[in-house]
Amino acid sequence: MPLDEDVVEAIYREHGAALRRFVLSASRDPQQAEDVVQETVLRVWQHAPEISGSLRSYLYRTARNIMIDNYRRAQRRPESLENSLTDPADALEKVDGLLNRVLVEEALLRLSREHRDVLVALHYRRFTVNEAAVQLNIPSGTVKSRAYYAVRALRTILDEMGVEG
Repeated sequence: MPLDEDVVEAIYREHGAALRRFVLSASRDPQQAEDVVQETVLRVWQHAPEISGSLRSYLYRTARNIMIDNYRRAQRRPESLENSLTDPADALEKVDGLLNRVLVEEALLRLSREHRDVLVALHYRRFTVNEAAVQLNIPSGTVKSRAYYAVRALRTILDEMGVEG
């Protein structure tokens, strides 16, 4: 398949910076991170017709897989381990945690403002229902109702993005 530079450039321009931050949070080597980003964009471009759901979540999952593949390759060549994470379980856990956080943040942005505000107050800021009601200037019954529907909507969005669990 010939390289469509405009499509690759558009993916890189729209998602490259966020993808680079994601990869750099798991790797201390900027050059290695840039290589992962470039390989990710090219792989995603190659599979673009098959992608269903969120392009960004697909990019992050692809980058995660590339980082894990690179780490496994480095395990077979111990001399190249100096720039990688020290424990494979730690590396996988860290990358998976970052991926989950990024995908949940993306899903939260797709909720209505009212639903997002309630979830942030209850789950991230750890407010009680009454504290959230005061903070958001709405009745506590409304907080409970919005929380219920917000969680359902969030689950639907995460399912559409292909996030399991």
